[in-house]
Amino acid sequence: MLKESAEKRVHIYYNGRVQGVGFRFAAERIALDLALTGWVKNLSDGRVELLAEGKEGALKKMLLQIENEFSGYISRKEINWMPSTGEFASFEIRFF
Repeated sequence: MLKESAEKRVHIYYNGRVQGVGFRFAAERIALDLALTGWVKNLSDGRVELLAEGKEGALKKMLLQIENEFSGYISRKEINWMPSTGEFASFEIRFF
């Protein structure tokens, strides 16, 4: 199996002016277009947290698309890669 087709999980915290600019809705659209699962939510400290699972290549494509759409808003990001757990059925915006 090619490495790019392996199932992975990525957990990201985005810092910057990432709330109130359509970030979560764009992330959801991108993730659904790429058949990824997981969630995205705003945090009380102004960051956005995103957890997604799927093929490694699709996850990398999602990160690149988010970067391209919100490059003027993201000041910093923390990315952690992990093995996929398969616990999600779809991708959603969480409001808690």
